Amino acid sequence: MIYIFCRAVLRLLYGLLFRLEAQGREHVPSQGPVILCSNHLSNFDPPTIGIKLDRKVQFMAKKELFDVPLFGKLIHSLGAFPVKRGGVSKEAIRASLDLLKSGGMMGIFPEGTRKSSGDAAKKGAAMIALRSGAVIVPVFIDGNYKLFRKTVVRYGPPVDLSDIVAEPSSDALERVTERIMNHIWALRK
Repeated sequence: MIYIFCRAVLRLLYGLLFRLEAQGREHVPSQGPVILCSNHLSNFDPPTIGIKLDRKVQFMAKKELFDVPLFGKLIHSLGAFPVKRGGVSKEAIRASLDLLKSGGMMGIFPEGTRKSSGDAAKKGAAMIALRSGAVIVPVFIDGNYKLFRKTVVRYGPPVDLSDIVAEPSSDALERVTERIMNHIWALRK
């Protein structure tokens, strides 16, 4: 219930403050496991990716955010779960796989941190995608969150990994990561 309320409030605020527009929502499946993979520009990005969709989107968030009084409780109640930075977070991977196994949708930023240059991405999104079999939808956020200027979130067609899944190899994670990032950057206009 709190998620629906916060989503409604943020839809209004982002619409007024950032003139948020969503394109390609038809590419996001209405049910089943989905991973939204996006570029990452700002702390405003997680709500940007999710508020225009009718499904709940859950995110990994750096563990330190859960230590912030009130904010940590809020993001936890909205479905965020902690990830340790700087190494493999088995708990976050397990939480991701459990979420997807139950048919949920999660958002992830393959670059791992806020960037805008298209630098090398981490392999976590690829590993979770391959293990879960979830649909991967690339997302591109275009804009800089300047007040009263348009910010656009674009959802692209799902990333086809059938050739990689059919013939797995030792470099599968690298190939999936590269393909995801190529699909994200292809949405830039």
